[in-house]
Amino acid sequence: MPWLQLTLEANQNNSEQLSDLLSQAGAAAVTMQDARDDPIFEPPPGSTPLWEHLLLTGLFDAQTNIDSVLQFIKSNYGETPSYTLNPLEDKDWTRAWMDNFKPMQFGERVWICPSWHTPPDPDAVNIMLDPGMAFGTGTHPTTSLCLQWLDKHFHDPIDVIDYGCGSGILGIAANLLGSEHVYAVDLDPQALLSTRANAEKNHVLNKIETFSVTDFSQQFQSLQCPLLLANILAGPLIELAEMLASHVKPKGNIVLSGILAEQAEKVSNVYKQWFTIDEITQEDDWIRIVGTKLETVN
Repeated sequence: MPWLQLTLEANQNNSEQLSDLLSQAGAAAVTMQDARDDPIFEPPPGSTPLWEHLLLTGLFDAQTNIDSVLQFIKSNYGETPSYTLNPLEDKDWTRAWMDNFKPMQFGERVWICPSWHTPPDPDAVNIMLDPGMAFGTGTHPTTSLCLQWLDKHFHDPIDVIDYGCGSGILGIAANLLGSEHVYAVDLDPQALLSTRANAEKNHVLNKIETFSVTDFSQQFQSLQCPLLLANILAGPLIELAEMLASHVKPKGNIVLSGILAEQAEKVSNVYKQWFTIDEITQEDDWIRIVGTKLETVN
């Protein structure tokens, strides 16, 4: 059926109250988005930050009396916030959402394919992965940069650490490219569940183990692998640099992503204590840093 979208201007202080009022007024769904393109890249651990300026959109049946909805909000809030009202065409939203995701190629060998698509190249390294809650479906430049590196450089059957595994996409790619074993590590329990589910979907569950950050640090203090992937953010990469470096074998590689262009020099300078920086590659505003572990560290 057709719908109406009522969008209210809001801020950090009133967004929760206005969201509740939209729901109480009969909105079938309420969504929140940034109103001024103010990205939040590195929130403090445990926090759930909001943008300073927001747009709250309530989805209403087309037969809804929007004047009554606005009067309800005014009566309970004290005034009517600035708003816009737009019709929303009736369509199969599930199908429309699915149509937005097509198979994507990274380098020469690697493809990411939603499960409802037939892989374009059946002989390629095809990772079957559906968009979900955990970060990492290949669409973001940080993930794309790592996949491109794996496609070009990964050949040997080595063990890999995927630190900040998200959806598991990088570890699964390494498995399908020949890795013997992947240690997938993340803070978020949902990411670990997603990694295991995606590993099973791609028939590599027997080659990938998931660990919380705490469990990994307790069980594998002395573990060193020939390759460590860390697609997180610049702040954690700097904070965790010594620990991450300790898990890479001499002459092994570290691949860092999640770094904005203006942060690249700071991050690379920190890692030069343990690595020769081989390359710094940019895609859009994001950077990938690749290093080779020194045989001896001063």
